[in-house]
Amino acid sequence: MTTSSQSRSARLRAASESRRAGRELVLEWVFQPLSSPVVPVLRRLGIPPPAVVLANATAGLLAALAIASGAPVAAAVLLQVKTLLDNCDGRLARVTGRVTLAGRYLDTLADLVVNAAVFVALGYATGRPLLALAAFVALSIALTVDFNLSELGRAAHGSVRPDLHRTGGRTERVLESVYAVMLAPQDRVVREISENRLERVAGPDVPAEARRSYFDGLTMAVLANLGLTTQLAALGVCLVLGAPTVYLGLAVASLVALVPLQLRRERLAQRAVRR
Repeated sequence: MTTSSQSRSARLRAASESRRAGRELVLEWVFQPLSSPVVPVLRRLGIPPPAVVLANATAGLLAALAIASGAPVAAAVLLQVKTLLDNCDGRLARVTGRVTLAGRYLDTLADLVVNAAVFVALGYATGRPLLALAAFVALSIALTVDFNLSELGRAAHGSVRPDLHRTGGRTERVLESVYAVMLAPQDRVVREISENRLERVAGPDVPAEARRSYFDGLTMAVLANLGLTTQLAALGVCLVLGAPTVYLGLAVASLVALVPLQLRRERLAQRAVRR
């Protein structure tokens, strides 16, 4: 095998490993199998993906109401229904060829609204509103880091997702404007911090190997398993066990866990530069 062939094989192998490691286990083992028979039914009924997004948001808001009303088991079930529908809408969009930028914005903003409602309800139910606020902020930052670093990691390993279809419609423009105000600044900050830290340890001209090391398999796995599906599954368990305050601590811990992960990534990038 030639040097170029070996290099290409190594890149493909690294990308494959990154994709495998970056899977959210609760999503892959539970919710994807559950959604598989649901998506064809939704498709046959002609239900559009945005309607499924609104349905999952409704389930999430009902879960928040159940938490505040003292019905934790019902809330736990509704949160898992929300997750199931959240997984269905993306798969439905893909199988019907309706993956759009507007759909991505709607999905993300719906999750933000539901998360805010759930944490307000948790603050009310637990009598710990400040802890709930801290947990909401921590989870929001952790999810932003998860999304943006996962995208950067795919790019580092040569696995960039195609651009979403832009329709230019009024709904898309409105959703894009809301996203630009509420979430886009966080995306930029996370990406800038990540890149600045990498350049600090690897130099301004970051070698490709250092960039891949910075987004190694363990990094991608940890990020994936801090995702919203896992978070809502953990919250559901805590609600059933009558320990919602425990989840608030776990949400804060999700953000704290990113600190040693970042330090480890920087060490890996430094070692790659030395090699």
